Amino acid sequence: MSLTASLLPFSPTKLSTQFLHGSTPLSFLSKPTSSLSFPTPLRHTSLQPIKALKYLQGRVVCSTNDKTVAVEVTRLAPHPKYKRRVRKKKKYQAHDENNQFQVGDVVQLEKSRPISKTKTFIAVPLPPKNVKKKEEEGTSELGIPLESQQV
Repeated sequence: MSLTASLLPFSPTKLSTQFLHGSTPLSFLSKPTSSLSFPTPLRHTSLQPIKALKYLQGRVVCSTNDKTVAVEVTRLAPHPKYKRRVRKKKKYQAHDENNQFQVGDVVQLEKSRPISKTKTFIAVPLPPKNVKKKEEEGTSELGIPLESQQV
């Protein structure tokens, strides 16, 4: 008995496999068709594209070049074998228009269009952090003067 004769009792539209879960007839898969026959998936147009790596923060390690600073960025990453967090360092070249940064300054790097072969960041000074200044030593944390200070 030939193979084609054994397959005659089965119609291709009723065949399905365990991988298809019976949702798509086998006839769609056996014949090459144009991509226009399959429905296109719905796309959400309200979602914004993901923008990665907008800002980095690092320390200036070299400022000898004109309008360019070398910034070393340190990040923590898990070790591939031991899974302990280790420091990874990488140096980036950044644009410094006014030559205002010196070695040791902490700067923020903003992604921009390529300025040269190696410069794709602009160095920006960090905004000041809200640091609380020490209060007078004569008062306690509650703002009440100490007994030794009272007269």
